[in-house]
This record gives sequence, C-alpha cells and structure tokens, in this order.
Amino acid sequence: MNTTGNSNRDLREQVSFSQKYVIWLLRILLPPYVHNEEAADFLRTEIGQNDGAIEWVAVRPDGLSDESEVTEYAVHPSPIRSTIFDAGLTSRMNVGDFMA
Repeated sequence: MNTTGNSNRDLREQVSFSQKYVIWLLRILLPPYVHNEEAADFLRTEIGQNDGAIEWVAVRPDGLSDESEVTEYAVHPSPIRSTIFDAGLTSRMNVGDFMA
C-alpha cells in the first residue's frame, strides 16, 4: 500500500501547483512519505511491469475509514479528484479485499 499523494510517473499525472507545494512540504516534514515514493519508484524502474516472478501494484487509497464489511468499490489508474484538497474515504476492508 502506498500513499494517495504519490503520482504514477509512468502516466505523468497532472496535479495543481498548490498540490505540488503541499507534497513538497510532506517530503520535507514526513520521511515516511519519501520512502513510499521511493518504494513505488523501485518497483516501477527495477522490477518493471512484466516481471515473470513478481506481480505488484501501488495501491493509493484516499483517507482510510473503518467499516465492518467489504462494500462495492471502483479502481482507477489515476486519482479522479485532488488527493490533497478533495480526498475521499476508502475503507480498510475494501483496500484489503482489493489487495488480496
């Protein structure tokens, strides 16, 4: 599982200047944020998308919520809303279901 603000560099996702600024601050203030970006970049550049032995995906859920059961959910290759200024909620149960 990765972080919602991490962009998919293969898709060159577009983000606003204000979101870029907040992400820059997160990189400085929260070292785990940078580690999440580096982990995704390692998988993307060193393992690649067509490795015969390793399958991977960087799951970037919005704010996490606690629910008691899996509900219907949608998966998108890129964020469909601002990950910083308009983040939605994703249940931990749905994230776990998707990853499994």
